[in-house]
Amino acid sequence: MRAEPKSRNDRRKPRDPARMSAQALDLERYIPAYFTYLAGKISNSASATYRPRFGVGITDWRIMAMLASEAWISAGRICSATGLDKAAVSRSLRILESAGLIDIRPDQADQRRQSVALTRKGVALHDRIVALAIEREQWLLQGFSAGERKRLLDFLRRLQARVQAANGPAIRADRPSS
Repeated sequence: MRAEPKSRNDRRKPRDPARMSAQALDLERYIPAYFTYLAGKISNSASATYRPRFGVGITDWRIMAMLASEAWISAGRICSATGLDKAAVSRSLRILESAGLIDIRPDQADQRRQSVALTRKGVALHDRIVALAIEREQWLLQGFSAGERKRLLDFLRRLQARVQAANGPAIRADRPSS
């Protein structure tokens, strides 16, 4: 995964085999590394695009996108649906609330919990960002045929379904290697 060309300094450094492993992953072929790299780059570029134009970063945007399709949900639901951690969601909800983009109120079923929804201002901002988000997606997938896009989405959905299983008893870090 040659994300960035090696700097001039990196090329001059002598290799130190004693500090390298024969078991090192081939990052050019290790798919989880590609996903991590791509997710980071896509998120960072989205934040760099959305924050100056709309005043929200990628975490804020992911929460707004979730709330645009499900109103009056808990922070826990946001975490589970988006994969964001509780601290990031909590920080973002405070920012979004102070900007007048969301309302937070006690949950009707459980007064100890709170439910969150977009305000009218939040819906309007969401709708403005959607146009740019779709434009970015089209740009990222430029050169992919409609069939390739469909297959890519199918592959991603299938992989997502396997992620939970990868953390279960079938995959164990303490398993002896063969």
